[in-house]
Parts: sequence; structure tokens; C-alpha cells
Amino acid sequence: MDKFEKMKEKAEALDAQDPLRKFREQFVTQQGRIYMDGNSLGLPAKESIDGVLRVIEEWKILNIDGWLKGKIPWFIMPEELGRRMAPLVGALPEEVVMSGSTTSNLHSLVSTFYQPEGKRRKILADELNFPSDLYALASQIRLKGGDPAEDLILAKSRDGNTLEEDDIIALMDKTVSVAILPSVLYRSGQLLDMEKLTRSAHEKGILIGFDCAHSVGAVLHRLHDWDVDFAFWCSYKHLNGGPGSPAFLFLHEKHFGREPGLAGWFGYVKEKQFDMEILFEHAKSAGGWQMGTPCVLSAATLEAALKIQQEATIEKIREKSLKLTDFLIELVDTFLSDEPYCYSIATPREHERRGGHLAIEHPKEAWRICCALKARGIIPDFRPPRIIRVAPVALYNTFTEVWEVGRALKEIIENKDFERFPKERSAVS
Repeated sequence: MDKFEKMKEKAEALDAQDPLRKFREQFVTQQGRIYMDGNSLGLPAKESIDGVLRVIEEWKILNIDGWLKGKIPWFIMPEELGRRMAPLVGALPEEVVMSGSTTSNLHSLVSTFYQPEGKRRKILADELNFPSDLYALASQIRLKGGDPAEDLILAKSRDGNTLEEDDIIALMDKTVSVAILPSVLYRSGQLLDMEKLTRSAHEKGILIGFDCAHSVGAVLHRLHDWDVDFAFWCSYKHLNGGPGSPAFLFLHEKHFGREPGLAGWFGYVKEKQFDMEILFEHAKSAGGWQMGTPCVLSAATLEAALKIQQEATIEKIREKSLKLTDFLIELVDTFLSDEPYCYSIATPREHERRGGHLAIEHPKEAWRICCALKARGIIPDFRPPRIIRVAPVALYNTFTEVWEVGRALKEIIENKDFERFPKERSAVS
């Protein structure tokens, strides 16, 4: 048995000691398929499917009375699921609400906090952020009479994969009104130091918010204690809410008295919402930043998904997540970094700088290697120009599966399996 094959024994031993191994059975997995794309779309929990069927049944039986008589009354579902989400992000119960989509929440929050005045007219972001955020920020600047070419400042990367917090802080001057940054970079998986960035922003009179789409459910957060002004995230990645499941937003309690920049009737004071008053009176909580009626059917998955997160605990999820990515890094460094393989890790090695997924780089054939992995029943994803993203999720992936990914990466090069696939990538990668 060669050294690489011996690593399978290590993987099996780690699986045998895994305190979270029982949770795998609570998810829908497929025989002969290794799913490593949970940072794009998490697997469905079996009880989440039951939750959707239950809400459909409530709709059938209760009809409109489901708004007040559902198991979770639909009318208060955004606040109730926000309350259950709050411990996962280190927030007070009233600081989190389920609402809209990631981008609609970004628009809502930026329209509230971005109030250009005098020299403070700029928004600070970064060039590695998910493009949707940058599109939204540019449009908010235009709505406030500015020019994104002048007023949207993007922190630069030194290596094309990661950011240095000190480089971002150096851009925090008296012209910046608001900073909006990712918690985890979507391509490389780098985890930014949110506490340090928040402290530095506030020292310079700058409000700061974070897109936590790639961190919530995989990484520890202390949004309230870190004094973060606002944050927003989706629920279909590490939270396993399903395609298009509703997003969440966090608003620090010190800002409850602000007027929402974008108002809608579901942000009205709950007890008076059906008074149908013409003048808007927003709820003095994160709930005041809701706009439209919640997507009840899409949210029906989240009760079970959050229950699993709470039972497993984010501390144990984070511990296993780091062990899984440590193991994959060891496989790449030890066996796959030299010729003819030429793989490398673009994600920071330090635990405090690493999110829940790894960016594995290949200098020439990342796209076709992704195709070859999928042909073997291993599901990663690709980010141009040369990154294979692999997300071993603590709740349902195993160390043995990580070893199988390593073996596949090895054999795809040895057998030139990638050559069977076209170099042109598909529309969704």
C-alpha cells in the first residue's frame, strides 16, 4: 500500500471519532455521489422536505388562517426564524430578521446607512467581492447623486486571491461614509477579521456592514459584541435552506431608531400592521427593515435546517470544518503539488483566516478538471480563471469523502481524464 492509500486509513479513523457523524443521516445524500458544493447550495435536510409539505398542508386546510394558525404563524415567521438564527451569528434575538434576498437586503441597508454629506461621499468595498454587491453599491451611489467611478473605492488584492486588512484600513479616510465587505471571500475562502475591521472603521467615523453569505453556518460570528453596524446573508449555502430560500439581515440594536431607507408594509410595527395607516411607523427592531410579504413556502425549509444547526452547535461545526479542510490541504501539499499534478491551495492556511471552503488552483486545466470530477460523481464548482472550489461541509461530508476527492484529483491528471472535456465552460459553473 503506497503512502497516499495509507491516508485513507487516517480518514476512516477521523470519521470514527467524529462527534457530528450522526447528522449526515438527517440529509438527503445520493449513493455514488460526493457533494462538495455546499458553499453554493447546501443539501436538503429530510425534515426540511417535511416542512414544505406541512406548510402546503396548512395552506390547503387553514387557507388564509395560516397567517395566524400555522405551526409557525406565517405572519410572524420572519421574526421567529430571525430569533432562531440570532445565536448562530452572535446577535440579540431582535437584531435578526428573515427578509427578501441577499441583494435586496443590501439595497435596504445601504440606502439606510449611506447618507453622503460634505466630504464623506464614498463607499469602501473591495475588488474581490461578489459582483452582485458591487452592482448594488454602484446603483446606490447613482441614486444619491454620485458617480461610482469616483465614489466607489475598491481595496486591491496583492495576489488576486486574498485581501490584507491593513490595506483596507489604509483606505478608511474622512471621505468614506460606509464600508461594505465580505466576511469570507467567495473565490478563495479567505475569512476577514471582522472585529478588527469594525473597530478600525468606527475609530474613523465610518459605518460598516458585512456580506456574510459564505460564512454563516460555517464560521463563528459575534456581530453584536463586535459592534458591527449591519450584515446580510443568504440561507441556501451552509444553512441548507434550498434554492432561493429567503435571506436574513442583522441590524445592531443601536440603530433601531434610524428610519429605513426602503420602507414596506411588513416593516411596520407588528401590532398595528393591519391598521393600514398612511404614515409609516417602522418596528424598532431588525424587523423594521422588511419590505414585502415573506415567501412562506420557500421559508418552510428553514425550521428544520436551523434546528440541526442549533443541535450540532456552531462551535463543533467550525471545529470539524477546519479539520476537513486541514486534511484536504495535507493531501494537496503532500501528494499533489509537484509535477505532474501542479495543484496549489489559494486559501489562507491559518485557521483564523479560513472560511468553510477551499480554493484549489490549477494553472491550466481547472475548468476541465471540474468537469472530470463531476463525471466521477464528485461535485465541486469552478471560479475563473483557475480555481476549483471544494466545500467539505461538517454536517454531512466525511473525511473519507475528502480522501476520495484527493484520489480523484490525482487520477484525473495521471490518466489525463480532463482531456475528454471541452475548454469552453458552461453558463452555470
